[in-house]
Amino acid sequence: MAEQELRLRVLPGELAVARLEPGAMFPEWALGGPLQAVTRTPRECSLVCAWAGVPAHVRREGPFRALEVEGPLDFALTGILSALLAPLAEAGLSVFALSTFDTDYVLVRTERLKEATRALEAAGHAILSA
Repeated sequence: MAEQELRLRVLPGELAVARLEPGAMFPEWALGGPLQAVTRTPRECSLVCAWAGVPAHVRREGPFRALEVEGPLDFALTGILSALLAPLAEAGLSVFALSTFDTDYVLVRTERLKEATRALEAAGHAILSA
């Protein structure tokens, strides 16, 4: 799959990756926005949510913009994230990646979005208008 063109869409709005304590409930302020995700481990609860809704006292990183791989993707496909992350790493861009049942998402810092889309296009991927 890595040799094929992937089609990505830049989602609207800015996102945060926030850290809550283990067992924390999904807060109401995290609702809304183009993408929401919760990951729980015994040590933490991480949220992806709209940047604007995160209270100042909550530990967070961002703002990020999300690039969504056009899907749905078959679970048998290999190399999807590698095909995206390698050119971004070569361009010196850090990312936060996550996957859903249907597709993959790559979050890049808002101020580096243009660099990210240029790197992905140079690697042969298509950036679709939102």
